Amino acid sequence: MTFRSPRAWIAITSAAIVLYLGVGYVSRTSPGPLATVHEREKKLTGIGSCSNCHGGWLGSMTDSCVECHADIGKQLEERGGLHGTLKPELARECARCHSDHRGLGFAMVNKLSFAEAGVPDRSKFDHRKIGYDMRGKHLEETCDKCHKNADAAVLPEGGKRFLGLTQDCAACHEDVHKGTMGQRCATCHGQEAWDRLHSEGHEKHLALVGGHGDVACRTCHAEGDPIHSLEAIGAGRELFARDCQHCHESPHRGEFTDGVALLVSKAPGEGCIACHVAEHVAFKDESHKRMPAARHACSGFPLTAPHDNVACEKCHAAPEGQEDTFAARYPGRAEGDCKACHEDVHRGQFAEGPFAAEGCVGCHDRQHWEPPAFDVRKHERAKLPLTGRHATIECNECHERPEETKPRVFRGTPAICDACHEDAHQGYFGRFAKELSKDPAGTCARCHMTTAFKDVPAEGFDHKRWTAFPLEGAHAQSSCESCHRRSEKPDPKGRTFGWIEKRYGKVKGCVTCHADPHRGEFDREGLPSRVDGREGCVRCHVETSFRTFPKGFDHGAWTGFVLDGKHAATGCSSCHAPLRKADRFGRTWGRAKSSACADCHADPHAGQFLIDGSIDCRRCHRSAEGFKDLAFRHNFDSRFALGRAHANVACDKCHKPERIGDAVVIRYRPVPRECADCHTPDELLRARGRDR
Repeated sequence: MTFRSPRAWIAITSAAIVLYLGVGYVSRTSPGPLATVHEREKKLTGIGSCSNCHGGWLGSMTDSCVECHADIGKQLEERGGLHGTLKPELARECARCHSDHRGLGFAMVNKLSFAEAGVPDRSKFDHRKIGYDMRGKHLEETCDKCHKNADAAVLPEGGKRFLGLTQDCAACHEDVHKGTMGQRCATCHGQEAWDRLHSEGHEKHLALVGGHGDVACRTCHAEGDPIHSLEAIGAGRELFARDCQHCHESPHRGEFTDGVALLVSKAPGEGCIACHVAEHVAFKDESHKRMPAARHACSGFPLTAPHDNVACEKCHAAPEGQEDTFAARYPGRAEGDCKACHEDVHRGQFAEGPFAAEGCVGCHDRQHWEPPAFDVRKHERAKLPLTGRHATIECNECHERPEETKPRVFRGTPAICDACHEDAHQGYFGRFAKELSKDPAGTCARCHMTTAFKDVPAEGFDHKRWTAFPLEGAHAQSSCESCHRRSEKPDPKGRTFGWIEKRYGKVKGCVTCHADPHRGEFDREGLPSRVDGREGCVRCHVETSFRTFPKGFDHGAWTGFVLDGKHAATGCSSCHAPLRKADRFGRTWGRAKSSACADCHADPHAGQFLIDGSIDCRRCHRSAEGFKDLAFRHNFDSRFALGRAHANVACDKCHKPERIGDAVVIRYRPVPRECADCHTPDELLRARGRDR
């Protein structure tokens, strides 16, 4: 078909008429005239302009809106501003808040717009939703004070209603500093008033509270200071933090301030905050009642006992008549300068002599007066070195107080035995006085050591020479107290060493001193009264030691219990435990419990084989060589005979560890004996099949 054809002209004419009628229908069905702000945009008016707002075939109304209102699109994309904080479903429906086709005078931003956005009252809009904390004087202003077109019914062409402003103070207020301050205005000024200054972030360096709370800025940031002036800081120069001593003169010694700074992990000059915090209005603050001991030690005077519980004012109070100044309260005492506070109770006894130069701490511990620190090593510098017992007795026993009002005597105390100790031997050794007096410490030192009167010098006490009774064998090894028993209370001369005659009388052999620890067991009928010509104790024992048996000891003959197997190799003490203290018969070995196994050996079976209150170990353990040597026959000694199927089964398959009472032991009895107790029905069926 060509354009000359009548049919072609008819088709073209028909299409034109349909298009004309369609455009006319659209024009007639429009909701109403556009608002002025849209009406003045040529591309939004005329034929085919609807799609510019409504998105056409492939777009949406929201896409068309943000194409023109790019700043709103940016808010939606970055989730910022008022539109970016709306719920996504509301933020994408522009027409819900900003309807059109209401006529030229219609304001597309109205009360409904704010209400839909969650702001019922525009005048009370919380600017923090858009990132601006508006306070103070700003809250007193109306919206159009900052947003010039806030109440305009029709925005001027190119104008903004609420967008386009910055939070920079200089955008609205004159910069009186003429650009010399590089910091934000809010760093020093609040929103209440320009002349009410504050310091944002000042707490990073120093909290402006307490004594620092009412100090004018210029006091610390004086004009002309090239580093710390307000102008220098505002210009962005590097800020060097100052420590306390930069502004305040310290009355303390440098060793103290440096020590405290190290203690609280601060640089020198910053340790003041350990005691003086910014909240204090004065360095002498009543709320600071006590200084910790570790901090006080930095002064050179540690608060150790007994100074740890002393009230501060006991030591740090201005002396009567003096002005209450820091120097008067804290004069700086040395740790060893005791006399600065304490009276000399010795009344000058140590003003001269070997300890004079050391002062009080030469004899006393720095932490306490009692007990004194005058130890054995220091006493060696005196006339009497403290050895043995002298090193343990109380000082007061030798250094007495002559009168209650006079000090205890330390210097001039006698150093010989006779000056302190009476003769407890009632003159027995008087006949040897000439020989015994050769010792410079006195006659007593010839036979007695300073450790105790019972101790003798290294060469020993010649018992035969001094008493005519030779000590041989065990007697030579025994302590003196074995025969000379000490009394519980000393006699009038202080002697506790017993007299041999008063205890035993005339010596008549072993039975004179020694009781029979066997209580006649070896004198009973049927036992020999004489062995190789020896009678009594020496049938078995010798004088060297009761535990020595030169001829051996036939355990079976004397006790009826033959030592064979393992018992033959076992030491006596295994059954006869040594006693820490001899019993009243003098026996030092315990008696055997009995000949029954269970009386000596622990039951590893936790009572499984207990029958009528006793256990017969020999039923299974018949060899004395060891318990592992068993004589147990499963088919005869138990109620479960091991047939062909069980003969080669390991014991621990049936006898397994189990808790019995407080112990975990191998369970032997009772154990299951029925087939079904251990085997499943399938296993039993298979076993029967194999048997067939």
